[in-house]
Parts: sequence; C-alpha cells; structure tokens
Amino acid sequence: MSSVPRDLRKAALFPIRAERTSRAVPWTTLAIVAANVAMFAWELRLTWLLGPGALTAFIDTYAFVPGRFLAHPFSPDQWRTVFTAMFMHAGWLHIGSNMLFFWVFGAGLEDRLGHLRLLAFYLVAGVAGTVAQALVAPASMVPTLGASGAIAGVLAGYLLVFPRRRVTTLIFIVFFVEVAALPAWIMIGVWLLSQVASGIGALEGAAAASSGVAYFAHLGGFAAGAVMAVPLLLADRSRATRPGAGRARGRRG
Repeated sequence: MSSVPRDLRKAALFPIRAERTSRAVPWTTLAIVAANVAMFAWELRLTWLLGPGALTAFIDTYAFVPGRFLAHPFSPDQWRTVFTAMFMHAGWLHIGSNMLFFWVFGAGLEDRLGHLRLLAFYLVAGVAGTVAQALVAPASMVPTLGASGAIAGVLAGYLLVFPRRRVTTLIFIVFFVEVAALPAWIMIGVWLLSQVASGIGALEGAAAASSGVAYFAHLGGFAAGAVMAVPLLLADRSRATRPGAGRARGRRG
C-alpha cells in the first residue's frame, strides 16, 4: 500500500474492499447485485436478438421519465418505473461501477442493518433519488435509469455508521494509479464533493443539456440514506455511553 496522495481533488477513486467485522454472508447485497445483473443481461439479450430498437422500446417503457410521470402522477404504469428504473443500466461501465460501489459498502452496512432493512434502505434511497431528479428537471423527457441513487443512500449510511473503517481504494491521478487504504469518510467524502460540484455544473444551461448523469438522483439518494442512518448512529452512541460498553463492544470502525 502506498501513502495517500496529497491532492485528491483531481483523483478518481474506486473502492476495492472495505473492512468487515462479520463473516456472515451478505445475502441481500448478493440478491440486489444479482437482480441488477439479471436486468442488464435482459437488456443485452434484447439488443443482440432483436436489435437496438427493442432496447430503446424497453427503456422507454420501464425507465423513469420525469415529464411523463408528473403528467400522469396516478398512473400505476408510471409508478412502476420508479422501481424498475433503479435496476436498469445504460452500459457496462455504468453497471460495473455501480455494482462495485454497492458490493464494497452494501455488505458492511448489511452486517449492521440486517437483510430486510438493507433492502428497505436501498429501495427508499432509490425512490428519493428519483424524486430529487424529477424535482430538478420536472419537464424532462429523458429516461432516467440506474441504481446510483439507491447506492448513494448506502454510501451515506456507511459513512455515518462506519466513518473510520478502512477502504482499499484505487486512486487514478491522470496517468498514475495508487492503491491506498483510506478511511471511509475520506473516500466517500471525496465522492460526495465531486457529485455536488458536478450537480451545480449541470444546473447551467449547456451542461444540463449535455450531461448524461443524473447527479441530483445521487444527491437525493445520499440525503435519504443519511436521514435513515441517523437512528443507527444515535443508537450506537447510546450503547457506547453505557457503563462497560467500551469493554464489551470494543472500538467501532
């Protein structure tokens, strides 16, 4: 492992592995990854067997379109897209980066939340991200798809519950690659700052027209995850203040 570079502002960070204190199988994390991969495999099948037009029709039917949703807010078909869109992806890099982030941080958060609560955490954050993007661009007819909002919520939860846990991270700086064990608060903090900066840039006319990334879905999901994680944080602090808690529980990462 190398030391952490001084200037992270121009770095792209990709997590490889995060510390875990449990050896339990993260079944929910595995199931969510499998669901996303299965959906992407179906998208590839449509393209290979029926051509790009079939994929376009599939995305038009199951991805979330803000303008269409707000024009028909009581339509079951439109509400369905709020959930189906968070399991769809636009390409190999899209699903690869999303599933990498989710696998690294989802397993650790599942240890703390349990199986069903992680699933609820994922879905609520995904819905919040979708709503946030719709509020920013209510008239947009561009399909929104991807698990990024839901995964951003998982990052927020991990950040609040395990801020000091080490995350083995690939750091790309121009043509140089470093591998470093960063505290979660640095790794996720740098990611969050990049999303905020990109979101502000996307609000400008030209950037908004050309951007293919729903940054406010990321930020909305992150905000929802942070709110949901607050009770966990308060519960951990309450346990830590009880007499003998330090000896019984040890240090929390």
